[in-house]
Amino acid sequence: MEKKKLGLLLSTGPAHPNITTVSRLCEEALRSDIDVYLYLIDEGVLNLHDDRLLGLSAVGVKLFVCAYGCQQHKVSTNDLGSAVTLCGLVVLSNIINGCDRFVAFN
Repeated sequence: MEKKKLGLLLSTGPAHPNITTVSRLCEEALRSDIDVYLYLIDEGVLNLHDDRLLGLSAVGVKLFVCAYGCQQHKVSTNDLGSAVTLCGLVVLSNIINGCDRFVAFN
């Protein structure tokens, strides 16, 4: 049987409580053996260097980050490692279409 897939979109910055909600939802989904795809866009890219998200990417969350958003918000993409993928909106579209559930945190 194929694993369930959860897609998440985070578009709010670090000051917003969505980062805590998203990180906890990712943790719970991983515990439930669900594949998790997280896409950071708009002000959400400001969370790129948050230890919670980087830790989740190290244990199985597939972390995608809008390259254009990083450029616009002057977020450094140096030394991200292979657990983070810089990409565009085509990837977001594929995540939306390929997941069993998709939740946006705006």
